[in-house]
Amino acid sequence: MTDTPRYFHGGVPGLSIGDRIVPHPPRVHPGCAECEARAAGRQIRMPDGRLSEPPTRHPDRVYLTTDRTYAAWYASRSWLGDLYRVQPEGDVVESDEDPFPTFIATSAVIVQVVERAVRLTDKDRRRLDRRWRAIEDAARRERLGIHSQAVR
Repeated sequence: MTDTPRYFHGGVPGLSIGDRIVPHPPRVHPGCAECEARAAGRQIRMPDGRLSEPPTRHPDRVYLTTDRTYAAWYASRSWLGDLYRVQPEGDVVESDEDPFPTFIATSAVIVQVVERAVRLTDKDRRRLDRRWRAIEDAARRERLGIHSQAVR
């Protein structure tokens, strides 16, 4: 017996059980420089010094994750979006765009509304940020290790 992964999607508010999530063009909220940059297919330097999120490599797919907190982070970024548990439709392919376990599918059906109007607490954001940095640091060390071995 194999355990079926639990997939989550954080995004647009107001959907219900049975609704399908399908690919859509980037949402551009008025006055959001990061939204406008993503829609134009580019990144910008944010006021805090970080680069904005890069444009998606698969605009014709829906993104899912098995990491509930990561999906909640996306929901919290969607102007008080909602967190859903979903069932993917079509082939599920692992994505290499995110540091957390992320997958793409042609669409997904909502099987549970987990949380409405998601707002992460400062503690949740710090915890996620620490996990994110640890994953990125491990990947950087792995790249450097592979590189240093290749040079020898």
